[in-house]
Amino acid sequence: MLPITSASAGRLVAHQQTSSSPFSVGVARCTFVDPTRSVPNYSTTPPSILSNARTLVTEIRYPSKFVAGGPSQINGAIPVPKSGGYPMIVFAHGYDVTPDTYEPLLDAWVKAGFVVVAPIFPDESPSAVAAQHGANTEDDLLNEPADLAFVTRSILQSSADESPSCHVVSGLVNATELGLVGHSDGATAVALLSFAHGNDPQGVAYSDLRAGLNYRAVAILSGDEDIHLRYASESSDPALLVIQSAADQCNPVRDGVKLYDNIDQTNKWFLELRTAHHLPPFDGVNVAAFRVVAPTSTLFFQASLDGVTGVKSITATGNQSPSVAEMFAGETQPPIFKASNIPKTCGPN
Repeated sequence: MLPITSASAGRLVAHQQTSSSPFSVGVARCTFVDPTRSVPNYSTTPPSILSNARTLVTEIRYPSKFVAGGPSQINGAIPVPKSGGYPMIVFAHGYDVTPDTYEPLLDAWVKAGFVVVAPIFPDESPSAVAAQHGANTEDDLLNEPADLAFVTRSILQSSADESPSCHVVSGLVNATELGLVGHSDGATAVALLSFAHGNDPQGVAYSDLRAGLNYRAVAILSGDEDIHLRYASESSDPALLVIQSAADQCNPVRDGVKLYDNIDQTNKWFLELRTAHHLPPFDGVNVAAFRVVAPTSTLFFQASLDGVTGVKSITATGNQSPSVAEMFAGETQPPIFKASNIPKTCGPN
């Protein structure tokens, strides 16, 4: 048995916070290969081509039958069917981690009745970074919007066509109820796919990548903008939730506020965490922040995709712990002046 560290203890408490559910969490993996795009090799200068195809091992979490006293998460469990399928949330992880890092948060969404799909990016997971001799592979995040769009389409096709390559999602997803969310580099990739105007490194317009994908809800968890591109609302007008901490040294709060201000629409919310750092509100280590982040993000997706709650519920939930977080909605600008000019540096925060 592994020792219980402060991090694992925090995640355990976070799991306990979200354990009341009619579902357990089934977990499966499917692999999708995009032969039209390449993977850079950043261990060479300039970067060469590591692979002529992008292989996206994708973790799928889905509602499975709840068994009293049983494990909350079961590999390969039989999904609980739902007429018309479940809403789907596509999740993008940050740099040098995997979707499992965010297990408490992803499981909270599944237990609320969502299918959560999370590709493992070819250049940003720990194994990929190690395979390139520890090179900084972070620039590949600009290719990740296309990864997210490709995986979304692959899952939707597998759900509709009962594809043998990913049978677990057959009939499981409602193609009209799609959410998109990411953390850190993953949040930056999500913002690019959702709102950016310009081209990705392989020459494809971000607007073309998202064409035909009806993402109705977008959540940015400690994200950033590409300063060389323009961001603006789309005609599809997806609901937007930005979650950012005033004490985040990796992606300072000013970055989240800038993105929030650039998206000119009324159906948007900004959750400012007062003292949390970059990762702990989302991996469950910071229990107080997680207790706000998990239910607020869940209600946001329920309201935007299922229509089961209202604006006041989202705002009230974000404001449930004033010492931990404050929620702003619509055109109300988050008070960036409250945050000190924290230098931008990423590390163990």
